[in-house]
Amino acid sequence: MAFALPVWFLAQQELLSSEDDCSGIFDDFDDEALFDFFHLNRPCISFIADTLRERIAPLSERDLSADAMVMVTLNYLAHGVSSPAVLQRARLSHEDNPSVICAVCAALADMCEQFVSFPLSAESRENLALKTERLCGIPGVLGVLAPVHFKIRASPYEKDTFRSFVNSVGFTSVVSQLICDYDGNVLSVEQCCGGSAFEQDLWESSCKGKEMEGGVHGSYWVLGGSGYFQSKHVLTPVSEPKNEREVFFNRAHARIYNVMQATLSSMRRRFRCLLQLGFVHDSSLEKKFNIIKACVVLHNISKKFSVPPPAVAGKPELLQTGKLPSRLVTVDQEAWSIRKKLIDSKFAEPFSPN
Repeated sequence: MAFALPVWFLAQQELLSSEDDCSGIFDDFDDEALFDFFHLNRPCISFIADTLRERIAPLSERDLSADAMVMVTLNYLAHGVSSPAVLQRARLSHEDNPSVICAVCAALADMCEQFVSFPLSAESRENLALKTERLCGIPGVLGVLAPVHFKIRASPYEKDTFRSFVNSVGFTSVVSQLICDYDGNVLSVEQCCGGSAFEQDLWESSCKGKEMEGGVHGSYWVLGGSGYFQSKHVLTPVSEPKNEREVFFNRAHARIYNVMQATLSSMRRRFRCLLQLGFVHDSSLEKKFNIIKACVVLHNISKKFSVPPPAVAGKPELLQTGKLPSRLVTVDQEAWSIRKKLIDSKFAEPFSPN
């Protein structure tokens, strides 16, 4: 990941020197309770609290400290509800809790540029592509692109708005566009709109999509599923493979694409608020997007601190199989030709990782 060096230098210091140092309000929890309540470990929480403290201190009111605001927010993100024991320790009422969570999530969302970063230098892109190729055998891949749906509730009485939230599977959701690397670090999070949106439209209107298709990041790929058009920078699977080479390519594509599924499974286990974001209307999309971005920031931080997610409970929620927009589109013959040359040159045999 292309994270700001000073930020991760500080994180490394925390890893080496703060194993037992998580001063303040979190001292009331032993290590086991800390993970149960927040799904993070002590050094990781200490780093998060230190990073947020100055940002949210001006927002703290009455006797509620910045650390208490962080505590109740991390607890809510971990469970989707606030634990009475945590609210009691923070001396916070249920009525005041939503505004505190909203403020801290907004502060975390503002930290996206520090902790959610696409590889910007030629060297970092080359290194990332080489590591990805070792995993799947496909050269020139920077990450995996996917539309991610988060369940919400919407009023059926507002018919037009309600329909905009109903996705292709039939439940109401908001959708965001994520790109992750081969190791499950999130490189980009954009968009937050009703679940009926097509992923191709999300890609074309996103900043990262415009950058990639405009050649800003060189001649690299991101891997996309069947809901995207094949282009010079989005590499899709072959819809109807006609020979062994195309079958081998699809297997390699699925191998790296599954990293996104594993990443989302890990995020939803750690941040159970993402399993149901609650009631949504058009004017509240920004608040929901702040929660999504906050969880992405915390996910990347937790990976840096090597904090495992909670154990799997039930079946993981699968990525939705997208559908292409019904509008007519001109097939990019050059992009298809590039993919064919890639398949013919690299997948005469099935890929075997080193």
